[in-house]
Amino acid sequence: MQMPVPFSPKQRKAIGWWQDPQTRALDAVICDGAVRSGKTTALSLGFVLWATATFQERDFAFCGKTRTSLRRNLLQPLTSLLKAVGFRVSEQISRGYLEIGLGGRCNRFYCFGGKDESSASLIQGITLAGVLFDEVALMPRSFVEQALARCSVPHSRFWFSCNPAQPSHWFYQEWIRKADEKHALYLHFTMRDNASLTPAIRRRYERLYTGVFHDRYVKGIWTAAEGLIYPMFSEKLHVAAPPDHAERYVISCDYGTINPTSLGLWGLHGGRWYRIRECYYDARKTGLPRTDEEHYAALERLAGDCPIEQVIVDPSAASFIACIRRHGRFTVVPAKNDVLSGIRRTADALRNREILIAPDCTDAIREFSLYAWDKQAARDVPVKQNDHAMDDIRYFVATVLDRPKQDTFYVAAVRR
Repeated sequence: MQMPVPFSPKQRKAIGWWQDPQTRALDAVICDGAVRSGKTTALSLGFVLWATATFQERDFAFCGKTRTSLRRNLLQPLTSLLKAVGFRVSEQISRGYLEIGLGGRCNRFYCFGGKDESSASLIQGITLAGVLFDEVALMPRSFVEQALARCSVPHSRFWFSCNPAQPSHWFYQEWIRKADEKHALYLHFTMRDNASLTPAIRRRYERLYTGVFHDRYVKGIWTAAEGLIYPMFSEKLHVAAPPDHAERYVISCDYGTINPTSLGLWGLHGGRWYRIRECYYDARKTGLPRTDEEHYAALERLAGDCPIEQVIVDPSAASFIACIRRHGRFTVVPAKNDVLSGIRRTADALRNREILIAPDCTDAIREFSLYAWDKQAARDVPVKQNDHAMDDIRYFVATVLDRPKQDTFYVAAVRR
């Protein structure tokens, strides 16, 4: 079969390991390593070729963190590639599967999202001949193990891809370190293993990342995050007097009852967003927790006469969201609250000076110098201290600045 795109030796190995006399007796393949290294394309194509060559009228599964991300990152490019080499692909969106065939063979490929512990129930009951996990390190162990348990058909196999994360991550400990014990082929990818990337593009990616994320996404190393989350923050670069007038105004809010509540007023001017002023209330210091109505009064004082486009609020603050809506002045938008993705995007915004902080926003400036990774945690999470202004800034960036096709980010942390 003549492929319309070139493949590197590592990609060809991922595509055809199940035919190689040295590896065809194995039960699984694991592809990890750098971003843009071509592992997902090779793995997904190999999965379909193997399924089509080995089975007829069987059920398989594609698994991603969400079905939306799975469709965008894997299924759309795979479908185009398969059709280019003569496969028939019919997607039954409402039923959650694709039918993929070639010649007289056809199999059904179900699509599942494994975003949290509850996702394991979605895949119960089905019998599978094989399963592919795209970005398996982002999925809970319970979901992955439930999907593996569904593969009871003789000669069924497992296909895994991921970017590196914490070395204490369960998948690294249980599958990558134990690949021989699991009868799995382990393939480590770098950007040089993507035959479609030019040297200039590789150099650009190498410049984009720093610290722990350079190690993970450029070098492909499983390494722990330590130190400050935003070491690129500099008062010289990021603290600036706000404009007298702005084109747009937005308020972001991290809500707390006992914990501090942080509100930030943002104004867009000259292509940059300025944190013009803030309100930071710590009930522990005053000994007087505020009611929702008292927090709302502080919100109105912060807004002043500015025409506020929207108030972005911590989505878990249901009572405060209801309070704001009841007053009828502001449009409330629940914030996007994927923590790690929001941190990445905020670091990107700092690096590009898309956001600037007014000198009077002293609590935000203070927290930037203290906001750190929790080095004791088994995954990438911030220490739950000095994080309230950081959360409201993250909500603002993730909800207002994030672009539909944002696929690069910049963040640094000390590596150990």
